[in-house]
Amino acid sequence: MEITDIITIIGGIGGIQGVIELLKWWRGRKVQDRQDVAEITATENENYRKQIEWYEKRLQERDAKIDRIYAELREEQATHLEEIHRRHEVELQLKEAEVKKCCKRGCADREPPSDY
Repeated sequence: MEITDIITIIGGIGGIQGVIELLKWWRGRKVQDRQDVAEITATENENYRKQIEWYEKRLQERDAKIDRIYAELREEQATHLEEIHRRHEVELQLKEAEVKKCCKRGCADREPPSDY
């Protein structure tokens, strides 16, 4: 092959500009690979951030729901304790009435005995 043939082939491929672009591509391919990897990593990180935000939102919603359930539970427990106290009070009044009961029939001064 002669020089004119080589120049003709290079001209057909794209000339000097084509050779320059080929050299740029050859030298910059590793840089481009690193940029592609960095772009993919950034996209993955963004997806992880979105997942974390979704989990945090879901956790906050669940915590709020648990707080509401605990508030209802405490309210029911308070109502139940009030009922227990009221019933115990009535039982104590009944026991006190039984203790103060006058067992003597036909007693003229029948009032609940006051010596207790």
